[in-house]
Amino acid sequence: MSQPPAEPKQPTRRMRGFEPASGLVADRIRAAGEKRGFAVARLLTAWPEIAGPELAAVTRPVKIGYGREGMGATLTLLTTSAQAPIVQMQLPRLKERVNACYGYNAIARISLTQTAATGFAEGQAQFTPAPKPERPHDPAVVARAAAETADIHDDGLRAALDRLAQNVLSRQKS
Repeated sequence: MSQPPAEPKQPTRRMRGFEPASGLVADRIRAAGEKRGFAVARLLTAWPEIAGPELAAVTRPVKIGYGREGMGATLTLLTTSAQAPIVQMQLPRLKERVNACYGYNAIARISLTQTAATGFAEGQAQFTPAPKPERPHDPAVVARAAAETADIHDDGLRAALDRLAQNVLSRQKS
């Protein structure tokens, strides 16, 4: 007997109007995270809140590996060699915070790696952006900007407008 042809699968109906971009890529992000062991993407997206601002500035979660015995997973963190001893001392508290994110004791161990993880260019992991160097403005530009903003009484507003005027006037010369 022959079976009737399968009907084509209807695409899921989307919302009307604007839709959050996160909803459009949520499945792909979840699949990519699960390949690296991150069943809960919140660990990646909210790392600064989970680890704290000091630890988040010098560490990054790389992967979660599940052992054969099944008694908890190992979270691998990327850090620089100079920061590794400081991070090592804070691992018990960090493990508690990560497990609080999961809601149960999912992480049994945390290991540190000081080598480049996949995706970092040339083996260098930059945890904080390098500060932009400040260029000194021409004294004539500074004087003209100060003259333009002299009649503003609010100090904060005057300082902000003064910086803006200096940037605009210095770009006009170039």
